[in-house]
Amino acid sequence: MASGAGFDISEAGTKKNAAVSLVTDRAEVSAIANAGPDALSIGVEEFTAALAGSTARIKTVLGDQNLIAGIGNAYSDEILHTAQLSPFAPANRVDAPALLETIREVLGQAREALFDLPPAKVKAAKKRTFCVHGRAGQTCPVCGSTIAEVSYADKSLQYCPGCQTGGKKLSDRRMDRLLK
Repeated sequence: MASGAGFDISEAGTKKNAAVSLVTDRAEVSAIANAGPDALSIGVEEFTAALAGSTARIKTVLGDQNLIAGIGNAYSDEILHTAQLSPFAPANRVDAPALLETIREVLGQAREALFDLPPAKVKAAKKRTFCVHGRAGQTCPVCGSTIAEVSYADKSLQYCPGCQTGGKKLSDRRMDRLLK
């Protein structure tokens, strides 16, 4: 029987970003009870159906833990860069089997790079493997274009216009309003 005892892990700030729970069934943890299938174990048919049923931007769908669990903001940027897809592409127009292969490739490489590292070294190790995430203004290691960013109130996304959007910069509504 569970005691209910636990502890929280968070980064500096007021937002609760992480927690650890020891349970026998994820339904016992409300934050993940409705999580979708794990990104590394979802089948092609299920993934294809999830994308086909959504007109949302692919970046949004990849980060929706209720549809596919385990892909966060950083790795969705990296997956879309590797797949050469615009973050704004409608999910139902994406080649789902090809994208799923890319997800498995990117997350598999991440797992290998981070395996057996002590927790204190994981964040720095992750950052070293990123091509676009957190690298706005830097040069894309694939094509040499400048990595661009779209900012939202609580997060941002990074992408390579050369690799992902045919050289076009995506609209950053926050910056667009300032420039008017």
